[in-house]
Amino acid sequence: MFTRFRRRRIHPVLRNLVEESRLSTDDFIYPLFVRSGSGIRDEVASMPGVYQMSIDEAVKECDTLKSLGLHAVILFGIPDTKDSVGSEAMCEHGIIAEAVRAIKKAHPEMLVITDLCFCEYTDHGHCGVLDPVLETVDNDITLDNLARQAVVHARSGVDMIAPSGMMDGMIQAIRHGLDAAGYVNTPIMSYSTKFASAYYGPFRDVAESAPSFGDRRSYQMNPANRREAIAESVTDEAEGADILMVKPALAYMDIIRDVREHTTLPLAVYNVSGEYSMLKMAARAGVIDYERVMMETLLGFKRAGADIIITYHAKEAAALLHKEYDQQ
Repeated sequence: MFTRFRRRRIHPVLRNLVEESRLSTDDFIYPLFVRSGSGIRDEVASMPGVYQMSIDEAVKECDTLKSLGLHAVILFGIPDTKDSVGSEAMCEHGIIAEAVRAIKKAHPEMLVITDLCFCEYTDHGHCGVLDPVLETVDNDITLDNLARQAVVHARSGVDMIAPSGMMDGMIQAIRHGLDAAGYVNTPIMSYSTKFASAYYGPFRDVAESAPSFGDRRSYQMNPANRREAIAESVTDEAEGADILMVKPALAYMDIIRDVREHTTLPLAVYNVSGEYSMLKMAARAGVIDYERVMMETLLGFKRAGADIIITYHAKEAAALLHKEYDQQ
């Protein structure tokens, strides 16, 4: 005799009716990596299907995204020059400011988000100005520079700022800077709980942002700390963040659920490069059903409490969702 659980699983339509978590193309933000030049579309060996692109190619990529029902991108810049403070990140004609202007001109309806940090722009690869004595990032000087960087991005026409450096007080400083410059309606999606994770390796290949010495454990979160992870996000909410984020996602499902239960703000997760590359390499080895594992992984983020998923899988997932819809 069927139990009451099995009875709801027999008919496929009934299964859909009682499905608790669902994926939609509206859930996804797609990362784009932009650099100077033209006609550049260089695939990253450690991240199959992910490219460094010149701005003209990034504009074209947005056409592809829109055809799949994807309407949100987050931009990362690869500058021509780097220095000790990341000057290009604060320049009105820096790579990100130019990319925002070009994409918004060609695709005004696209939601354009900018990652706000300095690791791609500094010659040492850390996320701000270094304290020469402690040899770690000087928190307060970096806060001032983050506010300057945010205003530059806002002037270029960005729709949302996403600070990722994990500086104490960064949301308050950026919010104050934006408001003082007249950008009171520019929202902030904070990387509010970002761990010092080994899952970021392939990202450092595509963004060319590996630290030249040491690591980022003096400012990113200890993967062992659960209570502190909740406190980080709650603090950013109090400072004025509009959206919170947990990064990485796959090994931190418990943290996603914890943060979800401590806030009513929208919650994003970043399905990071190492998570993406593991599935790609497993698919190449023939040890997984790639599409099913990919969709199950993304669904897991939604089930854990995420409203928004930043993922390199977004195009593939969107194509599968469209196929599934067409077959219904």
